[in-house]
Amino acid sequence: MTTYLLVHGAWHNGQCWERVAPLLASAGHRVVAPSLTGHGDKAHLLTREVGLDTHVDDIVGLIIEEDLTEVVLVGHSYAGLVISAAANQVPDRIADLVYLDAMVPEDGESAADVMPVTQALIDLAAKSDPGWRVPPPPEMPPPSGLFGVTDPADTAWLRTLLSDQSVRCLQQPVRLDNPAVNTIPRTHIHCVVGVPEGFARRPVPAVQPNGAPARVWELATGHDCMITMPVELADLLLKLG
Repeated sequence: MTTYLLVHGAWHNGQCWERVAPLLASAGHRVVAPSLTGHGDKAHLLTREVGLDTHVDDIVGLIIEEDLTEVVLVGHSYAGLVISAAANQVPDRIADLVYLDAMVPEDGESAADVMPVTQALIDLAAKSDPGWRVPPPPEMPPPSGLFGVTDPADTAWLRTLLSDQSVRCLQQPVRLDNPAVNTIPRTHIHCVVGVPEGFARRPVPAVQPNGAPARVWELATGHDCMITMPVELADLLLKLG
């Protein structure tokens, strides 16, 4: 039995995985899909002090508290930073790092460094009344839609999951100073439909940090593939179980 720890991206919460989690569980695996501090059932905890470090602590704390081992740690979007920093702290508990259409940072980088378009969101937050809340981006015309979701029913459901993000999450640098993290296999899953202008991802190096050939898979859908292609995403994740 593999443990899949699914970490949502910015503005989302753990409910976004509800179409994928049962598919992994029905294959006999354990699935954990928490909401990060400030989101979902923890939305009331959102303050200006919530940052990347808070979310890393959420995941590391969960792994240790639940004594999770051989974890396939999946990070969507912004959570690529979260899973990288979490693995830096508990590398011996991680079997695979999965970057799901995610930011892939180097040591000392913030979200704004990995994806410079994020700086525009930081600037907007600074001009807002509280000065630290970043609201979800607006829906765009298809095929970009709302985080790549264009079906009206799915879009309406997704809106119920979204909430503001603390700007500190986008500003704090990730710490990757444990050489052991480089031994963990990596998998990259790219969503290739409806990528908005300015959101181009970095090329994946041909060789992983552990020396193995890069493993890059693609899904012909928008950014929130856990909503638009849950079966196909689960099939890919099951290859790692």
